[in-house]
Amino acid sequence: MFSSSFLSPYSLTSLLILILCIVGVDFVSTTQTKIGQGYKLISIEKSQDGGLIGLLQVKEKNIIYGLDIPHLKLYVKHETDNRLRVHITDAKEQRWEVPYNLLQRNTPPSLKQNVGGESRKNLFSSVVAESEYSGNELIFNYKNDPFSFSVKRKSNGETLFNSSFDDSDSYNNLVFKDQYLEISTKLPQNASLYGLGENTQPHGIKIYPNDPYTLYTTDQPAINLNMDLYGSHPMYMDLRNVNGVANAHVVLLLNSNGMDVFYKGDSLTYKVIGGVLDFYFFSGPTPLDVIDQYTSFIGRPAPMPYWSFGFHQCRWGYHNLSVIEDVVENYNKAKIPLDVIWNDDDHMDGKKDFTLNPVNYPRPNLLAFLDKIHARGMKYIVIVDPGIGVNNTYGVYQRGIANDVFIKYEGKPYLAQVWPGAVNFPDFLNPKTVEWWGDEIRRFRELVPVDGLWIDMNEVSNFCSGLCTIPEGRICPTGTGPGWICCLDCKNITNTRWDDPPYKINASGIQAPIGYKTIATSAVHYNGVKEYDAHSIYGLSQSIATHKALQGLEGKRPFILSRSTFVGSGHYAAHWTGDNRGTWDDLRYSITTVLNFGLFGVPMVGADICGFYPAPTEELCNRWIEVGAFYPFSRDHANYYSPRQELYQWESVAESARNALGMRYKLLPYFYTLNYEAHTTGAPIARPLFFSFPTLPELYDVSTQFLVGSSVMVSPVLDQGKTEVKALFPPGTWYNLFDMTQAIVTKDLHYLTLDAPLNVVNVHVYQNTIIPMQRGGMISKEARTTPFTLVVTLPSGTNDIEAKGNLFLDDDELPEMKLGNGHSTYIDFHATASNGTMKLWSEVQESKFALDKGWFIEKVIVLGTNNTDGAFEINVDGQPIEDASRVKYSTTEHKYINNLDDEVDKRKSMMMDIHGLELPLGKNFIMSWKM
Repeated sequence: MFSSSFLSPYSLTSLLILILCIVGVDFVSTTQTKIGQGYKLISIEKSQDGGLIGLLQVKEKNIIYGLDIPHLKLYVKHETDNRLRVHITDAKEQRWEVPYNLLQRNTPPSLKQNVGGESRKNLFSSVVAESEYSGNELIFNYKNDPFSFSVKRKSNGETLFNSSFDDSDSYNNLVFKDQYLEISTKLPQNASLYGLGENTQPHGIKIYPNDPYTLYTTDQPAINLNMDLYGSHPMYMDLRNVNGVANAHVVLLLNSNGMDVFYKGDSLTYKVIGGVLDFYFFSGPTPLDVIDQYTSFIGRPAPMPYWSFGFHQCRWGYHNLSVIEDVVENYNKAKIPLDVIWNDDDHMDGKKDFTLNPVNYPRPNLLAFLDKIHARGMKYIVIVDPGIGVNNTYGVYQRGIANDVFIKYEGKPYLAQVWPGAVNFPDFLNPKTVEWWGDEIRRFRELVPVDGLWIDMNEVSNFCSGLCTIPEGRICPTGTGPGWICCLDCKNITNTRWDDPPYKINASGIQAPIGYKTIATSAVHYNGVKEYDAHSIYGLSQSIATHKALQGLEGKRPFILSRSTFVGSGHYAAHWTGDNRGTWDDLRYSITTVLNFGLFGVPMVGADICGFYPAPTEELCNRWIEVGAFYPFSRDHANYYSPRQELYQWESVAESARNALGMRYKLLPYFYTLNYEAHTTGAPIARPLFFSFPTLPELYDVSTQFLVGSSVMVSPVLDQGKTEVKALFPPGTWYNLFDMTQAIVTKDLHYLTLDAPLNVVNVHVYQNTIIPMQRGGMISKEARTTPFTLVVTLPSGTNDIEAKGNLFLDDDELPEMKLGNGHSTYIDFHATASNGTMKLWSEVQESKFALDKGWFIEKVIVLGTNNTDGAFEINVDGQPIEDASRVKYSTTEHKYINNLDDEVDKRKSMMMDIHGLELPLGKNFIMSWKM
């Protein structure tokens, strides 16, 4: 939705800088002040669970950023063979941590002593100067004075994290105060780091030295570079290549407080304004391994329904029902696939959640429209913002007050302003709120049978700042001017250490007060929790409550799109990258952000296709749909003030859409199987190239191409006026997915300039792959019923042939995505060649679902094969098929479009199209032929 930060077509940053300069806010100092001498480890022993538990004592007290916490508890545990936890907190007082019921994990054991009390004799062993605690793959080393620790990889001795401090270092030793925590790690110069989001990174997917990385959920549009945006993900992946051997690991600091992270190229420093230091180290060693380990801990990505991989259309400004009726019909007339139509707040009565505008969206007419599109197989999703309008005639608000569900300030519901005017914010940390929210969703779905919910503005966004009251005699909002201008009477809150902490994170890139345009950080949640601590988990807590509500209503698989995210949000919701611009730069940035969210465990992600605002050019929209058709979440979304930009508005864009989305809809079985892979292993759907080629350091910063799964590479045009694209090809054989007779063969990593006319996007599939495809269609429901084709890709010019693929099919209405429930089928496909014979076969698990659906394979396309004599032998469940004469084949010689390998011209390889098949997907088959 349109951000409160859009005061003009430009960023709010300049205005904020002016305001903050006037009120005297200091900016980030470039001078590093040394803060104390760190801590000393004075005792340590083994904990009952097999870990280590120790006591740290501050070496030298100071008052910079507040008083030091004198004693800290250290807890270290190898939680699995590939996960190590290092937890540091106050030894005496309980401190804020990410709630254990939101992100489930083990509670550290107690210290078993009173600090400063009775003798600790026999409780703790004597401390040696240096020691280690070894696990299966990770080793924890510590030094006692000053205390520091390192984490090493056992297999090669490489140090992954090292918190030791030298006098020459630009950072401090361990600092632990109530509102300021600092810890650093040394890093090798050749490390490649990824993550630390959400932000828009102009330099690409790698974390760039000396760029600012501030983590604090903020309603700041994605057009702002190097700035804290909607989500907070304090994790990074470190990929290192030593002598051609690549190893990846992940470091997570599980902390929801605001923080600055400073990466200097050879070190990384965390400066956090509260909470605890709760580190998790995941050993990898491959990128896929380490994301598997990470999502195993934070929660596997949510299973998405099949239809959600279709194309989505949205706009803020569909003023009445007739407009969206026209949009749906115009997509159909233009022969552009469309699965989901969305409403921003236009459907609401006075912009209030869970209501319908009786004039513009009369319920009988809307229900008739939904009956029509549901019969077709389409879906309908609407927006929900967290702010509940303060209105005594509004049932949602009345029930909220009655159930005491709102965040408080000085005992009263905290007053803010969003689209309906004055609002209160639900407190999703309160169990009663979760029940109330679920009941309101139930009531709304009885009013309108929506198919999913879009939870927006949940950073949380507030058009005002400070402590506000509703002015007497004034209607708010006023009805004149932009709706995001504050019209409440507000005063600054600066008299608490929460609203004015001693250390100022680089919020909004200018050290804006952390309560600026959000909930005051001294406001109170359930059980006395301060907004200061819980701010960045608001979106996660709302996603959990919304997921619980939707799944509980009909027992179906929910679809939720959330703007604000935190560690673990992908377990419940999809994400889009927020308010972007219709510019070539923003098109380029979108790839980086999408790839980053795959690392964060949120694989169902996309950007607003063609840009949210202002109007894109026709050429840009052509190129954007060619990229967006391969985002995991593919949606066109535009701003109220921008001209219409549905894909049929320009004939050239419609042609590009038919081309790119046509391929997406053929690939829906592949996308959906990647959805299953993501749900079971955490594997990103859209991935950087290095995920499949981790030993090639030249790929570590490639941000203009990406992979869908392990084998489909998208190489889009990202520059104005270009009709060709310079693409980087890893070694091997690549086939053009739009024209499978075209092949590229490289022995080494090579750039190649490819033709890319306006309506063409280059998509290639790698060797050794078997991809399931269907005929496609105008909607996923109909595309899903069409026969299958298997595309088998072989390495050109070699007899060493092995290809693999898989396919997952299920009833996507079911909340769980798994085998063994009678409503799913999983198939492995294999192809090998030996002694001049090619063999292709399937191995089916849980066959009943696919058999009941009647799905079958009508065609096999083999790329890179030698000529054949057509002597096919086909067995299904061990029995020869009755009539092999209906099986026909044709061959076309491949065209090699590059001259990177002198041997290419000497090869003769074929595309073989085997058709006339009727192989049931639910039965094992074996097909063989002479090469």
